[in-house]
Amino acid sequence: MKNYILASVLLLLSFSAMAQKDSKIEWISIEEAFERTSENPKKIIIDVYTDWCGWCKRMDATTFSDPTIAAYITENFYAVKLDAERTDTVTVGNQTFVNENPERKRNPHNMAIALMQGKMSYPTIVYLDETFNIIQAVPGYQTPETIEPILHFLSEDNYKEIPWEDYQKSFKSKL
Repeated sequence: MKNYILASVLLLLSFSAMAQKDSKIEWISIEEAFERTSENPKKIIIDVYTDWCGWCKRMDATTFSDPTIAAYITENFYAVKLDAERTDTVTVGNQTFVNENPERKRNPHNMAIALMQGKMSYPTIVYLDETFNIIQAVPGYQTPETIEPILHFLSEDNYKEIPWEDYQKSFKSKL
């Protein structure tokens, strides 16, 4: 009987671990995030990247693939990938954004410029509130350990009441 219980517990633990490994972020377009947030308000996380950025690729392979981080983002944000050098027109609400020189190599799209407030650095994660106002743009590569407290700080509205330095000191990681 003990072996049966032990085997059952181990089986449940392995299913739980497999489920965590399979948790992936559902990346959607900025337009889709705008539509979804009007129906079901959530904050938005935007990964502003370029296809030539090595740190962007590394963040995809490590940070955004971490099961704990992916699950938290999926539950608390609409996740958007935004190629900073895209060449198409993007319309969000009543605003239209273009790449003014799409034929030029490495020319940033106006949406990326607006989200990053002209400070072009890749990767940059931009956090928006439920009404599409910029909360914060965080440039640079983020590890699971560095992004986790930021995600909680912003998604739980702690940024409205507590200074970042104080929050960071009391944050308890789930990694």
